[in-house]
Amino acid sequence: MDITAKMVKDLRECTGAGMMDCKKALAEAEGDMDAAIDLLRTKGLAALAKKAGRATNEGVIGGHVSDDRRVGALVEVNCETDFVARNADFKSFVAEVAAHVAAAAPSDLAELMSQNFAGREATFETVLGETVGKIGENMQVPRFTRYELASTAGAVTVYIHGVGNIGVMVEISAADDGIAGSEMFAAFSRDIAMQIAAASPVAVLREDIPAEVTEHEMAIYKAQAAESGKPEAIQEKIATGRLDKFYKEVCLLEQDFVKDPDVSVADYVQRTAKELGGAVEVVRFERFVLGETAPAAE
Repeated sequence: MDITAKMVKDLRECTGAGMMDCKKALAEAEGDMDAAIDLLRTKGLAALAKKAGRATNEGVIGGHVSDDRRVGALVEVNCETDFVARNADFKSFVAEVAAHVAAAAPSDLAELMSQNFAGREATFETVLGETVGKIGENMQVPRFTRYELASTAGAVTVYIHGVGNIGVMVEISAADDGIAGSEMFAAFSRDIAMQIAAASPVAVLREDIPAEVTEHEMAIYKAQAAESGKPEAIQEKIATGRLDKFYKEVCLLEQDFVKDPDVSVADYVQRTAKELGGAVEVVRFERFVLGETAPAAE
């Protein structure tokens, strides 16, 4: 197939590899972008481990946590321009959407659209249309998620980074309500949320990573090791070592703690549990980056 300039440009933006290397990889992969990325990674030419999602929309990530901290919501609301994204009315609307999702628990966007919004005698779809008319730009809600505490004690914490380009929601369980209600637990929960925002893990534990992802990574590392020409036993050790490094980068508890890189996040969790006098556990988390679900511009 023909390898277009746009395909080469997109691959280069995803990997940081040179233009000619990108063109050769695309040709070898017969235009398959993911396969071309793997080829570049195998040759050690790709700067990123996976195809990067490019933010193409403006907007804000917003969040809400109930007063008892047992329910939380994270939403993304998009608009057309950065100017509107910084508008107080737009931000207020995003906050209302997050609060509504937390309270009304819509299962999907279709249900959200049909629900009466935030106590009004009008559906969310109607209010969204009115807000579009008031602000003067098209708006959409591409995604949202809602947590309700699964354990008997603990808390849901939401952290919005900067002007709303990254949002994190994390659920952390505690041994009892006394620990969950303490100031130390609240500060600890915020630290974990900020860690997730800064270091972008994909799972709490390595066991949480889908088997197909691990298998795919291991195949890449074995192919890289084979390029060295070393004996098979050495190649296996090299590949295993690189897989361990991958886990340390993407598994929350194995990451270096951003606020104290001399310890891991797991070490920080254990230290906090000891200081609190009872077990604490990171149950799950969600991390939204503005625009990452949007299709790349043509």
